[in-house]
Amino acid sequence: MNICVYGASSRTIDAKFTDAGYDLGFKLAQRGCGLVFGGGDNGMMGAVARGAHEGGGKIIGVAPSFFNVDGVLYPNCDEIIYTETMRQRKQKMEDLSSAFIVSPGGIGTFEEFFEILTLKQLARTEKPLIILNTYGYYDALLSMLQHTIETSFMTKDTLNLIYITDSPDDALDYIANYHAQKIDVKKLRNIY
Repeated sequence: MNICVYGASSRTIDAKFTDAGYDLGFKLAQRGCGLVFGGGDNGMMGAVARGAHEGGGKIIGVAPSFFNVDGVLYPNCDEIIYTETMRQRKQKMEDLSSAFIVSPGGIGTFEEFFEILTLKQLARTEKPLIILNTYGYYDALLSMLQHTIETSFMTKDTLNLIYITDSPDDALDYIANYHAQKIDVKKLRNIY
């Protein structure tokens, strides 16, 4: 099973986040899962990939060809797949993965998360989606989603499509025991 991990590529984030990312990658590999990620050598992406590498896991990087410059891509991928665009990159990552873990990240990670959540809401994917809320990083995002529910822009059932945890082990256990939910698109979108 391949698990897609989304996350930041920033070189300036606190080491507590990258240490947690390394732990996630290592544990993922120890459970026999392959890593699919955005191919980056820095930030959360690089940390998760290094952990997966040290754990003996298979690593598939997916990156647009314009990222193929010195210092950007993780050098120890078992396979690197180049795309022409960022949109193609997201599609390829989705196609290669059986589950998605959203680790701490910036706008690119937010976009990836919301695209998968939208696909789940529209019953276009049944794959598990996990927010790894490391050190409470996603607390503000989760508050915004709760506000979206309270103001009737989203149903509570939509939030139930996401599994939220701060533990890599818990996230991986959830994936291992996951059973797809039957999704009622009309109910989720309030279009009865």
